[in-house]
Amino acid sequence: QVQLVESGGELVQAGGSLRLSCAASGRTFSSYTMGWFRQAPGKEREFVAVISWTGDYTYYADSVKGRFTISRDNAKRTADLQMNSLKPEDTALYFCAASSINYSTRKYEYAYWGQGTQVTVSS
Repeated sequence: QVQLVESGGELVQAGGSLRLSCAASGRTFSSYTMGWFRQAPGKEREFVAVISWTGDYTYYADSVKGRFTISRDNAKRTADLQMNSLKPEDTALYFCAASSINYSTRKYEYAYWGQGTQVTVSS
């Protein structure tokens, strides 16, 4: 089992940057794919980014490609999301999640979720 806690969300102006962090507990963190998802009010939860077990593979939603970077540190049991050039449409509740299926971008393939951290981008 993995317990996940996100942090780092806050109010930021458009064009600014934020770094979200996901802290995991559990001895098997390094065996999970880690993903970031987001959910805006009235919308479905959507995929943002994924990083493989070893960290050598990453994949991004088109809407964030080139602006966001996902990373992980298996020794520290963390998975971070660096967000640059933020836009108002990035405003959402951001979740980190863990999956036993490598490279997964599908939310239903993620068994473990954090409680979310709010990111608000003002124009």
